[in-house]
Amino acid sequence: MAECKKSCLAPASHPKVRLLVIHTGGTIGMVYHDEVLSPPGPNVFVKALRKLPNLHDKQYALDDSTSGPQENTLVLPLCKQNKRIVYTVLEYSPLLDSCNMTTDDWATIGKDIEKHYEKYDGFVILHGTDTMAYTASALSFMCEHLGKPVILTGSQVPIYEMRNDGIDNLLGALLIAGQFVIPEVCLYFHNKLYRGNRVTKVDSGSFNAFNSPNLVPLGNAEVDIKINWDTVWRANTTSPFRVSTQMNRNVGLLRLFPGITAMTVKSFLQAPMDGIVLETYGSGNAPDNCADLLEEFRNATERGVIMVNCTQCLRGSVTTSYATGKALSDAGLVAGCDMTSEAALCKLSYVLARTDLSIEAKRKMLSQNLRGEMMADLQGAKLTLSDSRFIQVIAKSLSISCKEELEAVLDALTPNLACADRRLGGLGCHKGDGEEQLQKYNMSYSHHIPNVEYTEFSACPKES
Repeated sequence: MAECKKSCLAPASHPKVRLLVIHTGGTIGMVYHDEVLSPPGPNVFVKALRKLPNLHDKQYALDDSTSGPQENTLVLPLCKQNKRIVYTVLEYSPLLDSCNMTTDDWATIGKDIEKHYEKYDGFVILHGTDTMAYTASALSFMCEHLGKPVILTGSQVPIYEMRNDGIDNLLGALLIAGQFVIPEVCLYFHNKLYRGNRVTKVDSGSFNAFNSPNLVPLGNAEVDIKINWDTVWRANTTSPFRVSTQMNRNVGLLRLFPGITAMTVKSFLQAPMDGIVLETYGSGNAPDNCADLLEEFRNATERGVIMVNCTQCLRGSVTTSYATGKALSDAGLVAGCDMTSEAALCKLSYVLARTDLSIEAKRKMLSQNLRGEMMADLQGAKLTLSDSRFIQVIAKSLSISCKEELEAVLDALTPNLACADRRLGGLGCHKGDGEEQLQKYNMSYSHHIPNVEYTEFSACPKES
């Protein structure tokens, strides 16, 4: 990777970016013992990094009193943006195989991010690949009002091996977190930066282990690192960062298969189950000729169990185009649109833990795009001034990401739009039913919309 270069300038000549690397475990830092991969002793990983010139500028660290003497703190060679990326490694004890990860471990990672949030400019999380997509999805929901990059990475081969992918993955994650303000939970692997809640592991034997089936990568690290800024998620909020560590563990994944019985479904949906992700055929279909099967789904809905319908296909979205898909919708399932099963399960766990919400409010929240995890089902959606979505689309197209910019757009556009709406019989200025007149102004849209607030404006001049 051509992003770092040596410099003979004094240590104080360049701005510094400080990152926290949270080493939870995983293959990237494991060593072979009796032909079995297992975690090494304490701080072995950091000692190995110090010997790698691409990951630690030894001479600079010796000359710089703020970087050199600190244990577990390293510094990259000078980067293209003339920044020094200084990173501190926080190593968990014991280091975890990702197969052993639980919601408690997600909470621990989240709390560490929250604890050190003000001190560092970004975060890199080293994690095993087997459940990395789950952790990335969970953290994307747990980290509320995120304004700094959080990037998960790992490797298929330990960094101690002659041929490995760990060094490039770690270096790439550090360079992106240190040079670009991407306020998302991401996953970096094999030269690609993905949105964390959009990925799934697709290959256990390749360096190209992850894929984002329904969303293009946020960035690519080739000769240069290029960020697809149009795709980066921006939360339109000025609220302070916080981590919600409450996750409901009474959730599960149920995959449909030919011949599945109503008794199997009934057993799976028994208490204490609060919610499930149902992996269905094609575009969200299930047998509609098995009345007893559909009855179990209806009974579960009536008991307050929330079910999310996700497709078993790697790509595509859940729709109600087929009768077999509409049957599940009629039974009370929430459409998961194009969410991965990992994202849907973590979102379900996050939403169900909200004790301040009613069942109906939770169902509505699950159908909303919270962190860019889904392309919301907008079939038949209309843009009208009365429900604010017209303003939302404009905000999205202008990449508005702060309250002040939004207020400026509202001040400039709302009076004219409100008056036009009134002349056409819209709902913004009087009670008349103007739906027929507004048809030519209605537009369907298919991109995620920022969460913006709409202010009522009724000061229209009288018609002559």
